[in-house]
Amino acid sequence: MKVEALVVGAGIGGLVAALELRKAGIDVRIFESAREVRPLGVGINLLPHCVRHLDELGAMERLLEIGVSASEQVFFNKFGQRIWTDARGLAAGYKWPQISIHRGELQVALMNLVRERISADRIHLGWHLEAFENRPDGVAAHFIDRANGDAKRQAKGDILIGADGIHSTVRKQFYPDEGPAKWNGALIYRAVSETRPFLSGRSHFMAGGAQTLIGYPISKAHMDRGCSLTNWAARFFIDPARGFAREDWNRRGDIADFLPRYENWRFDWFDMPELIKSAPAVWEFPMVDRDPLPQWTFGRATLMGDAAHAMYPLGSNGASQSIIDANALANALKSEENIESALHAYENDRRPKTARIVLHNRQGGPERIVRMCEERAPEGFDDIEKVIPMVELLGIIDEYKKLASFDLETVNR
Repeated sequence: MKVEALVVGAGIGGLVAALELRKAGIDVRIFESAREVRPLGVGINLLPHCVRHLDELGAMERLLEIGVSASEQVFFNKFGQRIWTDARGLAAGYKWPQISIHRGELQVALMNLVRERISADRIHLGWHLEAFENRPDGVAAHFIDRANGDAKRQAKGDILIGADGIHSTVRKQFYPDEGPAKWNGALIYRAVSETRPFLSGRSHFMAGGAQTLIGYPISKAHMDRGCSLTNWAARFFIDPARGFAREDWNRRGDIADFLPRYENWRFDWFDMPELIKSAPAVWEFPMVDRDPLPQWTFGRATLMGDAAHAMYPLGSNGASQSIIDANALANALKSEENIESALHAYENDRRPKTARIVLHNRQGGPERIVRMCEERAPEGFDDIEKVIPMVELLGIIDEYKKLASFDLETVNR
């Protein structure tokens, strides 16, 4: 069937959706609020099950020219003692790597790929969705220029895909009384710092307990020069009653507000205070998510990515699940004769899976290992097996991989 899709949002999920839909023979138009796509933000991870889809789209090799193929995730307590090392990507036996990459550079690379495959006049930057309506024969979307409020024009299509993030206009039209995102009291300060290589040179570390600091390299170019462009995130909890400002990746933070919390975190394998102080800029972000929805699809409009299932940034699943959404949506539209049936088939597949991840991340995801270690051995340990038996530790890690569908057997099969 001949279908034209209107994709609202040119973030990672929206761009991959455009590539997947185009590959499935579906015409695509993209609408993005920003006037240009620039390499903003910090680092993210792409897990093997979503890299598989990027490989099928011809994007994986390009991304490996930018990012880093991760080899392991290492858990430490707040004293720098190693709790566990979990092999990742190719080092764990996956057929596809886990790629750690700068979010903005990933977005630019995907946009360049979209421009190669979709006519430039079908990519609309500076178009902010104001409202849309379902019609018997499709959808009609109305756009404005958010910079000055001027009305753009109407666009019509067969389906509308809300890939417009945690502040989704599409979701808000579906659920106008939902209210703000849910906050658990955690603040995250994120940045990138140029450092010396650490651990294997391709390692991720997660250190701490209730208060944590994570880091990993995200730049192949830096690695080739013998150094590391290290993405890091410092997370700790404050009283949720203080409230929070609207979450925004571009809100600058002040290291004086959190550096004292990490002043003693100097380990033989890394100096955490130096990592923090060497960042040229830091961004502050409240750790938020949204409750799982009872329905994503209304008529010819549906949701994907953070618009559908914004989750705590644990387990490296935010961008990965958006990419899997895009693949599932394209496959459903390619397989079903009826558009509405295809959208519901997509939702019935993805909504329960992502809801489980959202709820599990509220419990701490696999990173809860470091908190468990702190609770059971607050002064450190001599034998981790006496603190968290290996069978329990592996159970937590394996459970999460199966929950998020990136256990080795599932991905490789």
